[in-house]
Amino acid sequence: MKVLLPHIRLTSDQQVVISGSKSESNRLLILQELFDDLIIDNISDADDVQAMQRALASTGDVIDVHHAGTTMRFLTAYYALCTERHLTLTGSNRMQERPIGVLVDALKQLGADITYEKKEGYPPLRIKGHVSRGGNITLPANISSQYITALMLIGAKLSEGVTLDLIGDITSRPYIEMTLQLLDQLGAQTHFEENSIVVKPIQQVASTHFTVESDWSSASYFYSMIALSPVGTTIRLKSYKKNSLQGDSKVAFLYEQLGVDTQYTVDDIVQLTKVAEAKSDFQADLIETPDLAQTIAVSCFGLGVSCTLTGLHTLKIKETDRLLALQNELTKLGAEVTINEASLQIEKADCLQAMVTIDTYQDHRMALAFAPLALKVPIVINEAEVVTKSYIKYWQDLQKIGFQVEEQ
Repeated sequence: MKVLLPHIRLTSDQQVVISGSKSESNRLLILQELFDDLIIDNISDADDVQAMQRALASTGDVIDVHHAGTTMRFLTAYYALCTERHLTLTGSNRMQERPIGVLVDALKQLGADITYEKKEGYPPLRIKGHVSRGGNITLPANISSQYITALMLIGAKLSEGVTLDLIGDITSRPYIEMTLQLLDQLGAQTHFEENSIVVKPIQQVASTHFTVESDWSSASYFYSMIALSPVGTTIRLKSYKKNSLQGDSKVAFLYEQLGVDTQYTVDDIVQLTKVAEAKSDFQADLIETPDLAQTIAVSCFGLGVSCTLTGLHTLKIKETDRLLALQNELTKLGAEVTINEASLQIEKADCLQAMVTIDTYQDHRMALAFAPLALKVPIVINEAEVVTKSYIKYWQDLQKIGFQVEEQ
């Protein structure tokens, strides 16, 4: 599906209800499978979470997670060391290009029996599961936090738990801390000091009822819309907490540089207001919040603000090479973009090209992040349906706040 987004002005003072956090939901679904008396409210309706639910409900010997990277990584650990099932875990063509060897090697340190059906280090995986006792694992620290989280989640069930010794600088620390806090609430004993993580097995579940907070990554696109709007524009989002488990809640702090103020009101509602013009130069290290990179880059370009983002080395192994994709699409719009292995720089732009067609590369965050530019110029989004990976009602929610979404 291709959509045209004509140039519009945001309807101020609207309220949007966003589905539960994809990150929290997928963690809790694995924990629910390990400890079956858990109850989860406000679970995300995103494709990735539905992929997890379908996989966990499947009794077949081939499980296809399609594009769902989190699901692939969490299930690799779960099926390898917490069950006795023999199965093949596979995904889309792009999933089969995304490396998983570091996680497989870590699981093999605990006795996992996993082989590669095609290319070494990549899905599909043939898993002969057995229930492990747990133990010590050494692995690089500068990998996706999803590998580390996958090991931490199963550690809560293994009789000896797990101890992770991370070598080097840790990437995406907030996602690791989210996992630890959920495990602590469930009753696990955990310890995270310097580069060592200890998760001891849960003997008795301390809490059985979890309500998932709305997704902060999805909220970031509304921060972009407010930043791209005139001073005085407001929007309210529900349901969000000031003391969030989600690392991407840092978006509230980051968008202060772009003139957006955040106020937390009653009933877990957060109000965003454009209170000032953006600063002329935006700089941020996103090593702990890489999923915000596309949103911030597009916001800065739309505002004519120069932008330097660092800490982005994990973006090359996401749904697409996100650094290259950003460079390609922003250049179409008139941007001057420089990238390397871990950073992106955008020079201040005086004007935007109108009616440019944005390719999404089967990456939901490309469509989600570029759509707010319709507040500046008309824009076309290819493969617009890709947003369902994390935000199923995105186009409907945009229409509620003044966007025109015309299918082409």
